[in-house]
Amino acid sequence: MNNAFLHGDLSKDIYMSVPQGLGSPNPNQVCKLLKSLYGLKQASIKWYAKLTGFLISQGYKQSASDHSLFTLHSDSMFTALLMYVDDVILAGNSMTKINKMKDTLDT
Repeated sequence: MNNAFLHGDLSKDIYMSVPQGLGSPNPNQVCKLLKSLYGLKQASIKWYAKLTGFLISQGYKQSASDHSLFTLHSDSMFTALLMYVDDVILAGNSMTKINKMKDTLDT
């Protein structure tokens, strides 16, 4: 996933120091984050929650034995999605379904 951690929504107000080189008229000024950043403690869990919610809304079922595995069964088609941090493995017996999911994730 391109910039996966940047898509996590924050549920609390989080502030950071103004990055070096950006400059600030007020030395005590800080930046309020609207989205998650790499390196933020909450980044992984926020990304996981957002992706999980999205996959479930698309009809995927989360495995009870491995929470990073999601499957989708429809008629004779089967799709499995396995995620590890910000990497995703997508497999199945229908290239049409796989390509559609890749396009959906890209969007």
